[in-house]
Amino acid sequence: MTAAPVPTVPPSASLARRRWLALLAALALGVLLRGGLVLANLVPFNADEAVVGLMARHILQGERPIFFYGQAYLGSLDAWLVAGAFALLGESVWAIRLVQILLFLGTLATTYWLALRIYRSEWMAGAAAVFLAIPPVLVTLYTTVSLGGYGETLLLGNLLLLLVLALLKDPPRRAGTRIAGWLAFGGLGGLGFWTFPLILVYFLPAVVAAIVIYWRRWPALAAGAGLVAAGFVLGAAPWVWYSIANGPITVIEALGAAIAGASSPQPVFAAFEHGFNFLLFGPTVIWGMRPPWGANFLGLPLVPYALAIHIGAAGFVIRRLSRARDAARLGRLLLAGVCAAVIAVFILTPFGADPSGRYFLPMAAPVALFTAELLHWLRLRRRQRRSLWRKWFGQMLALGMVAFYWWGNVQSAAANPPGLTTQFDPNVRADQRSMGALIEFLGAEGETRGYTNYWVSFQLAFLSRETLIFEARLPYHSDLRYTPRDSRYPPYAAQVAASERVAYITTRSPALDDHLRRAFADLKVEYQERLFGDYRVFYALSRRVDAAVVDAGDDCCRP
Repeated sequence: MTAAPVPTVPPSASLARRRWLALLAALALGVLLRGGLVLANLVPFNADEAVVGLMARHILQGERPIFFYGQAYLGSLDAWLVAGAFALLGESVWAIRLVQILLFLGTLATTYWLALRIYRSEWMAGAAAVFLAIPPVLVTLYTTVSLGGYGETLLLGNLLLLLVLALLKDPPRRAGTRIAGWLAFGGLGGLGFWTFPLILVYFLPAVVAAIVIYWRRWPALAAGAGLVAAGFVLGAAPWVWYSIANGPITVIEALGAAIAGASSPQPVFAAFEHGFNFLLFGPTVIWGMRPPWGANFLGLPLVPYALAIHIGAAGFVIRRLSRARDAARLGRLLLAGVCAAVIAVFILTPFGADPSGRYFLPMAAPVALFTAELLHWLRLRRRQRRSLWRKWFGQMLALGMVAFYWWGNVQSAAANPPGLTTQFDPNVRADQRSMGALIEFLGAEGETRGYTNYWVSFQLAFLSRETLIFEARLPYHSDLRYTPRDSRYPPYAAQVAASERVAYITTRSPALDDHLRRAFADLKVEYQERLFGDYRVFYALSRRVDAAVVDAGDDCCRP
């Protein structure tokens, strides 16, 4: 009796299975890291997240915001997505974070897809995906919390690169498919521009690549440009409508007008300052050697190793760009173009005054892909020699990078407070473990209206389901500077102005506390104080005291 033949798996099915398993493993690692940080309460809830949550709540109540409250850039797409999560899961910080994690999973999956598209290598795709799943602290932070548009920008940027690669590298044969492709490319770019103008660091290199390839085919270039422009206008329709109704404020704010005062008024000097900021702070945060909120080294024993790998990857890719004419050239050029655009935008615009690192986020996927490309090259060279450790040489190098990134995340999380924080100024890093007691106290005392700073106002509003409304009218800088932009939602100011009773809440600001005490004494107002961790409450005022009256004394709280 002959044995039954052993069933074989077709090569295509085996390949697809390996691809799915590698991608699913990376997705699982990413979820475990971010979910663990959130469950352990190691990522503080920030005011910008609270604004997104409040916008989502108001959307479900019938409001239709176009931009992040108080400004004319950073579209409300994130708030609409969070509103959908609220409708399904209820209103919570967890629901906001879930949206960000899902967006990150999309970014991770599209990075994996990019690697397959550009390099045709499962190993490189898997390595790049793992480098994003367990990434530098910068990437972990901003793919876990919401600041209004970073998660969407990373995902839309990857989709733009994938689409332009499909249209330029392997153009569809059917005219209808090409037309739909260029319209979709423009539409994604426009949607991304409304969401966050940072999308231009993806969009512009892709446009330049298309122009170079179609340079000698003018009819095709003109037709494609028209389709892209039409799609862009449709995708950016909310931005276009708001600009028509309100003038050029959208363009002015997209160019960084809100933070223009942080740099030198002379463009040349400002560019030098920003270039210095990039050289000093950029690579260290992009490569995971420091957290975005500090200057301390992470994973110090492994820093020389990580520095050597990253510098090696940069040099390797520059050499490949100048010499190689392989099938990966177009994709490699696009990724390098994204990095170059990020650096140019940082140096040439007012955003270069912020060295924290969040504007470098679009470099995360290219850096992961370039690192994977270098390690794959080393792996192939070593595999030519027969020995076990040389066979697994590339895997060991990749594990070393993952260990370095993991160390940085654990080290940052262990320093709690602040944990993984979006707060760059130590003066406003209030320990939020006292927030629950503060909310309970204010409700019990009937102090539901008053004044505080931006970083407390919107957290209180969201966490109390808007039973506690405190206008963001107090400063949080150590020199007591204040910007009216902090009071982002006029209905809150109106509710506080209509209240017969107000309280004041400060955080870690002895100078402001002393100023308030002097102002109340000058006005002959009696009051009580209560401290909840880093939160100080001035309450039970003998009569209402408007913030404008308090501002009249000394040199406090003025723009």
